[in-house]
Amino acid sequence: MTPSDYEYLRKLLKARSGLVLSAEKHYLVESRLLPVARKAGLSNLTGLVARLRAPDAERLTVEVVEAMTTNESLFFRDKVPFDHFRDTIMPALLAARAASRRIRIWCAAAATGQEPYTLAMCLKEMGKELRGWRIEIVATDLSTEVLARAKSGIYSQFEVQRGLSVMMLIKYFSQVGEAWQIAPEIRGMVKFAPLNLLNDFSHLGKFDLVFCRNVLIYFDQATKIDVLERIADVTERDGYLVLGGAETVMGLTKRFRPVADKRGLYRQPDGVEPEGNVIPFSPVRADAAVVAAD
Repeated sequence: MTPSDYEYLRKLLKARSGLVLSAEKHYLVESRLLPVARKAGLSNLTGLVARLRAPDAERLTVEVVEAMTTNESLFFRDKVPFDHFRDTIMPALLAARAASRRIRIWCAAAATGQEPYTLAMCLKEMGKELRGWRIEIVATDLSTEVLARAKSGIYSQFEVQRGLSVMMLIKYFSQVGEAWQIAPEIRGMVKFAPLNLLNDFSHLGKFDLVFCRNVLIYFDQATKIDVLERIADVTERDGYLVLGGAETVMGLTKRFRPVADKRGLYRQPDGVEPEGNVIPFSPVRADAAVVAAD
């Protein structure tokens, strides 16, 4: 791969996905894209770049972007955000939404589905507390390939062993050959849809909680600011944002503020604390995915 080939790929990935590659990431590009090149009948990345420059290369461009932006996920990843979800976020939202009994959640980088399914299992564990509530989980990702896997809800033995307790595995999964499939009741709680965070997402409507973890670290400063500002636009005034452990809103936007002693958890600055007065809740869209709580 020539320097000009690498520079072309860097610019393409930045424009299409926001991914910023440093000058020394040749090895990563080669390991991710050589399989794409060979699948297209090409022997090297120089040939791949030449094909990408052609006017009819949209499908190949999508494959290249997806190959470079596919990231791993696991159930209950990092644990702390899900502790916040159970102990801080949900109690506050249940109090604030007592009149409407509706809550909307967006997983903005769902990958193969472990994060939204983890949230769905957490909700199921709340049991009778959510009876009569309408809770919607919308899960999006840039990659249609990983979303297809997420919708199937099928995971390898290795994947279910990463972060998932034996009790939760037995309770919410069934074995399919050598793999495991999450229960239909959990799969039905999540609506998956393709979405590029660089594009407009205002059509998704307003959310009470947004999970956008381990995405901003791949963006440059300007893109981080733009994405955070637009996330703020679709977050209710007393809503929450959850970022990854290595991410922050500090120095990027004033639309969110850290929640004291809650790593990775943020709120709109004009939102009230759980013990304060409830800010009125705006109606949700009727066509989002629905969580049917027992």
